[in-house]
Amino acid sequence: MEFLAEYNLTGIVIGLATFFIIGMFHPMVIKGEYYFGVKCWWVFLLMGIATIAASVAVHHILWSTLLAVWGASSFWSIGELFEQRQRVKKGWFPKNPKRQ
Repeated sequence: MEFLAEYNLTGIVIGLATFFIIGMFHPMVIKGEYYFGVKCWWVFLLMGIATIAASVAVHHILWSTLLAVWGASSFWSIGELFEQRQRVKKGWFPKNPKRQ
């Protein structure tokens, strides 16, 4: 961690990790809606609450920031989950034939 601070790389690491975290949530929303519908929204809610609480509890700026990004992405995914349902209705994404 001192290496990142010494060479002013903390911002770059946060930016790259944020890009990775957001990129991770995109397929989670698609697969979640495909297999469970919008009924899995509460998983994103609990994950968001837990990571935001952890962000407040952690004192290290890098980990606190990344936990906050994870929490914000979790909360954002709730809305995306309901929007994904609309995308499926429009035919932009496949509908799970096994789920009614």
